[in-house]
Amino acid sequence: MWKFILSGCLLAAAAVAQADSLYNIRTYEAPDHTRVVFDTSGPTDAHMFALNKPERLVVDLRNTRPAANFNPDFSNVTGRRVQNIRMAKRGHDYRVVLDLVKPLTRKDFRLKPTSPYGHRLVIDLFDQTAPAQPPPSRTEARRDIVIAIDAGHGGEDPGAIGPNKVAEKQVVLSMARKLAALFDSAPGYRVVMVRKGDYYIPLRQRTRIAHDAQAHLFLSLHADAFKNSTVNGASVYMLSERGADSEVARFLAQEANRSDLIGGVSEVSLGDKDPYLKQTLTDLAMEGKRRQSSEIGVEVLGELNRVTKLHKKQVGHAGFVVLKAPDIPSLLVETGFISNPVEARRLNQAEHQGKITRAIYNGVVKYWRENPPPGTALVGLAPADADHRRRLEQGLLAAINAASEASGLGP
Repeated sequence: MWKFILSGCLLAAAAVAQADSLYNIRTYEAPDHTRVVFDTSGPTDAHMFALNKPERLVVDLRNTRPAANFNPDFSNVTGRRVQNIRMAKRGHDYRVVLDLVKPLTRKDFRLKPTSPYGHRLVIDLFDQTAPAQPPPSRTEARRDIVIAIDAGHGGEDPGAIGPNKVAEKQVVLSMARKLAALFDSAPGYRVVMVRKGDYYIPLRQRTRIAHDAQAHLFLSLHADAFKNSTVNGASVYMLSERGADSEVARFLAQEANRSDLIGGVSEVSLGDKDPYLKQTLTDLAMEGKRRQSSEIGVEVLGELNRVTKLHKKQVGHAGFVVLKAPDIPSLLVETGFISNPVEARRLNQAEHQGKITRAIYNGVVKYWRENPPPGTALVGLAPADADHRRRLEQGLLAAINAASEASGLGP
């Protein structure tokens, strides 16, 4: 009798000992969804169900216990979709209740350990969207030149981390906002911000956003790291046809392309398939855009050379996934190496960010002034049109002042 009782106690103790640990719960707000991430010690089994009146999502983490240092920060819960998060033990399980503002569509998936994270359970809560309005036609007269600005990384993907915990995702978002202010102030230009806040967007979806906006140019901003902390300088990359043209380029592309593993993407969460499956057609479509990318890249690189040290004096080539939009000229600008202590400090300064973004802006404007896209507002303007040039410069100066003074645009 006592053997059976002792055996049962030992089994119960073993079950508790093997329980998963819940280390953290994190939330990120995107324009179309809210992401909730559970950091666990193993591939936790979770049972979820929705309740209404009021709207709730219940997540039961099976055989899970909060870790000793479990102290989630819900300061990012804005009330846009999730207004509160409650937690309680339920036997051997741990229950988390998300109090929702309205009915939402749920997509959930699990991610295996990828540095800097371990096992994760990800829940994306999407707005129930209305039918999308068709974009304006490319042939519309006097159309603005559309610049898609992509701040790399974001959300749970911090990108490279420099000295004093300077995160790449924060630096490039600050630069993207400054660059957007410059273009939005200039006559004949309009900006589409791929990432407007601290959340993650899958790499293929970034190019899709630019495609849906019928962008004339896709600019992806980064401030990456290299294994040698003495490496520094800005560089400009376009998509390679045959692979990276240097060890640094290869390393940077590999790190950038890992973002979907870190940021958290599953086939289910993407919701659709890659639209560029036909390799032959893709190559044909991209041939002209590669030439444009190279020409714009040369102009941007020349302007960057005026304000900062260059890592490469020519436009580099590497297989960045985020540049693989066949119908849009695309460039990735490495604004510097955040792994270099001196450069990391400069990249986090508003004044230096202003110089970098101003140089990128000048290079792009210089190219489109000489090569205005058909059907846009710049067609018909003489390259040396003094009035047009003066308005561009006035808009540039006004935007720099506004970007420096406005809250939220600093580092």
